[in-house]
Amino acid sequence: MKTEVIIVAGGKGKRMNSVIPKQFLVLGGKPILMRTIECFYHYDSSIHIILVLPQNQLDYWANLCADYKFEIPHEVVVGGAERFFSVKNGLRHIWGNSLVAVHDGVRPFVSTDTLARCFAAAEKQGTAVPYGDITESLRKIDGQSSRTVNRNLYKSIQTPQVFQSELLLKAYEQEFLPAFTDDASVVEAAGGAITLVPGNPENIKITSFFDLLVGEALLKSK
Repeated sequence: MKTEVIIVAGGKGKRMNSVIPKQFLVLGGKPILMRTIECFYHYDSSIHIILVLPQNQLDYWANLCADYKFEIPHEVVVGGAERFFSVKNGLRHIWGNSLVAVHDGVRPFVSTDTLARCFAAAEKQGTAVPYGDITESLRKIDGQSSRTVNRNLYKSIQTPQVFQSELLLKAYEQEFLPAFTDDASVVEAAGGAITLVPGNPENIKITSFFDLLVGEALLKSK
């Protein structure tokens, strides 16, 4: 099946204490968002890349692409007020009858192996959501008290989350709910079963200055 990816990049950089949106911050000499796009292009140079940005960031991105001579083909779409609506806008531009990944613009370290696992699982099962193991102890808050829970019963969830296009399009016909924190929750609410596949530990979401430092260390380690 054809492969497509909707990259959602609507961050404002508040947790970074930065006037520059976090997806445009420079990581190892290149904006984070460009590194994210490169992950998918290196996996499959024929993949259809749809980049969803806020209206007021379109010119900034165009100028960055010119400054860095960034020439990987991609289609730019205007996002919505919530992530749900940004993905929905992106879905209007897919080719259809394809495998559609939805990815965070600030996850520039997803591995080729993770992408291969996700697309292969989605082609067979209809859905694929990458996860990471929980290594720290967990406690559940209950009022004024808390209790230990079995961390083996929980996984941390990453992107890209990959779906057969027909399934994802149907799921996004639903009305928006605050409980829709990712695409898996949208598909699950529409009756879809979620297939979990191993992600890669370095597939971090860069949302803070500390994450940016970790990202720089990851680049140096390669």
